[in-house]
Amino acid sequence: MNIVLFFILISTQNVSTAAERYLLAYMIGVLLIVCSLIIIFFIVFQKRKNKLLLEKIEREQAFQEEISITQIEIQEQTLKNIGQELHDNVGQILSVANMNMSILAMQVPADLKESFTDTKQAVKDSLSELRALSKTLNSDVISNRGLQESISSEINRLNKLKLIDASIEVKGNPALFTEGKQSIILFRILQECISNTIKYAKATSFQIVLNFTQDHLIITAIDNGIGFDIASAEKGSGLINMRNRAELINAQFKLTTANGQGMKLEINYPYQEAFKSSFKK
Repeated sequence: MNIVLFFILISTQNVSTAAERYLLAYMIGVLLIVCSLIIIFFIVFQKRKNKLLLEKIEREQAFQEEISITQIEIQEQTLKNIGQELHDNVGQILSVANMNMSILAMQVPADLKESFTDTKQAVKDSLSELRALSKTLNSDVISNRGLQESISSEINRLNKLKLIDASIEVKGNPALFTEGKQSIILFRILQECISNTIKYAKATSFQIVLNFTQDHLIITAIDNGIGFDIASAEKGSGLINMRNRAELINAQFKLTTANGQGMKLEINYPYQEAFKSSFKK
């Protein structure tokens, strides 16, 4: 009888132990499921949060890009209007003055002939310079001419005015370059660079190199001027405009200079990449 009770007691303890194990396994399973759900929820939440942040950044970038594009369009339209006013109004006045001086040329006394001829030539040169300047301000003319010819015309204008000894060198195959609105932006960057050199650099020479590679247009502009402090210049609108224009077309912009060491500007424009992107759109 005692032996039977002993076996019953052992069996009861085994059943109790098995139940505890099942309960423990169930609790662990529930805990794992809850933890998994929490982890999944956290991952989904984090992805959603990152997506929202990315969308916000993209919206801000798109907004800033739209602002930059609008500003450039306004600037281009303003320059175009100024160019037309110079050509139509001031140019017309100089044309009339040149015609009147041609008529008066026969009536000028011999002792004033040389001075009169010099003055007439100055008016004629001013008219020619005015027309050339009005063309560089007109974005339509730049688009029709193309980047290389527009830069060459600007270089010739500088040399004609004897403001600086300017030159242009072309490397590679220009036919690889696809012209577009980007040409206007690149030209404006160089125009700003030239303007700064003339105004502040006290340089005697200025050189532009256009290197047309298979995928990139590498533009280098160098002067032998007095240089400047980049930290101070970066606060000015000129350099900011140049950088912003370069960023707008995804071109790498690098300016190297120091006091007494001249200036070197490098622009690396991936035109094939830009062409493919615009084609996909």
